[in-house]
Amino acid sequence: MKFITQVIAQVIARLIAPLLTTIALTSFTVSSYAALVLIDRIAVVVDQDVIMQSEIDERMKTIKAQIATQPEARAPSDDVLREQIIERLVLENLQLQTADRAGIRISDDELNEALASIASQNQMTLTQFRVALANDGVSWTAMREQVRREFAISRVQQGIMRRRIEVTEQEVNNFLATEAGESLTSDSYRLGHILIALPSNPSAQDIRATRDKAESLNLQLEEGADFGSLAIEFSQDQNALEGGDMGWRKPGQLPSIFSDLVVNMEPGDVKGPIKSGRGYHLIKVIEKRGATSEGQIEQTRVRHVLIKPNEIRTEGESQDLAVSLREEIVEGRSFAEVAKLYSDDPGSALSGGDLGWSRAGVFVPEFESTMNALDIDELSNVVKTVHGYHFLEVTGRRTEDFSERFKMGQAENYLRNQKFDEELENWQREIREKAFVEIKN
Repeated sequence: MKFITQVIAQVIARLIAPLLTTIALTSFTVSSYAALVLIDRIAVVVDQDVIMQSEIDERMKTIKAQIATQPEARAPSDDVLREQIIERLVLENLQLQTADRAGIRISDDELNEALASIASQNQMTLTQFRVALANDGVSWTAMREQVRREFAISRVQQGIMRRRIEVTEQEVNNFLATEAGESLTSDSYRLGHILIALPSNPSAQDIRATRDKAESLNLQLEEGADFGSLAIEFSQDQNALEGGDMGWRKPGQLPSIFSDLVVNMEPGDVKGPIKSGRGYHLIKVIEKRGATSEGQIEQTRVRHVLIKPNEIRTEGESQDLAVSLREEIVEGRSFAEVAKLYSDDPGSALSGGDLGWSRAGVFVPEFESTMNALDIDELSNVVKTVHGYHFLEVTGRRTEDFSERFKMGQAENYLRNQKFDEELENWQREIREKAFVEIKN
């Protein structure tokens, strides 16, 4: 199979469309008179745009090449294939026109990032990727144009579907009550596994020796030994050479002797030895993701005073004022009073500098790192950020449980995706029926 068809299958899942070619070329014959040599023509008019014959020809060429790589596949006749391709190109064209009217633009940075990702997925540098495309007769410009088209079509589809698809709270609750909903929203665990296997028909002495070896490994882990290294050296399971890494699994995908344990384990926890018919097992939760873990949000409540440099106050004067006000608070003046009178943050000054409860990533790095280093009720030194000079005080910390909201979000996205294809087909049919399409002979 040609390289380019593999790339398209992996990343774009559509066929390559070539760049529009020049309409006509002027040349001269031996008798020195000009002749127009037609190399392209308008094949289809689609509302305010056109499809060129070269697009249809190139698409047919690509599809035939793909079919040729599948020994059992049979290509339809050229007439049938051409009709199918025209219909597909018309639908693409209508969606691109919709994207254009909606003002959707794909930046060069987005294109470069996408192409770099495609190259990386194929274990190539961008330079190697360009060479591979050239070897398959595909220009870099054509590839960029196709990715740009796919981006635009995808974005307009997402925007239209967001408006057309409705998922009610009752639908979400009904889904969460099903076995499928419970499975979808359950946490996933990335486990490490060590198996010390029993021989066939083990004697009592074999069982004791196997258990003792497993217990010895467990003791080494408690003393800080690396789980992966011990798995490589001692595990007799099929994933031993990967450090015992079993990959991501939901509890329902795990052996029952593990599934009941992992739901109560946190990343870094080790359990074992666990006896089974195969031998003795040690398991470690390497990572955990899902509603239970990701729905637990660490929050901090903080208040601050901000002093900004301005037209009448220099950087140095602003810093000195912030230091002076901080000293007044240290000496007993009310933080809230100072914030109300002097803070240049209008959003928090009236509430005594209180910024409310916030999660990680809300504040600029200098502010957040200072906040994270403070104990509750501890006053910071003056810190400079892009906003000016601050001093701050942490007034509380908590872990908020958003796991149910997280599950509902997962379920809503799942139900929305279920409806997506059907509703997309409905919309595409609507725009196709309304469109003016003229196929030239």
